[in-house]
Amino acid sequence: MDNQFYAQLDGLLEKYTELLVGNSDPDRVNKVKAWIIYNHIAKSMPPLARHWNSEYPDAKEKIVKVIAEVRELNQLNRKNSDAGK
Repeated sequence: MDNQFYAQLDGLLEKYTELLVGNSDPDRVNKVKAWIIYNHIAKSMPPLARHWNSEYPDAKEKIVKVIAEVRELNQLNRKNSDAGK
């Protein structure tokens, strides 16, 4: 695949991050990206996610924190959006 495709995909991720958590700074984009990847793997291949969790307990703790942060940012973004209406 070409670089243009990946640039467009990055743009999609940035916009998704902005809509999801209200801001698309690089740190938030990386957290949303990690959340998306882990969530997809956990749903489509649960045994792989369980294996990874047991193999890398420190990484599991980090992804749990990332998931909680993304959820919290999303709720705050929704609340702010609703308040602006």
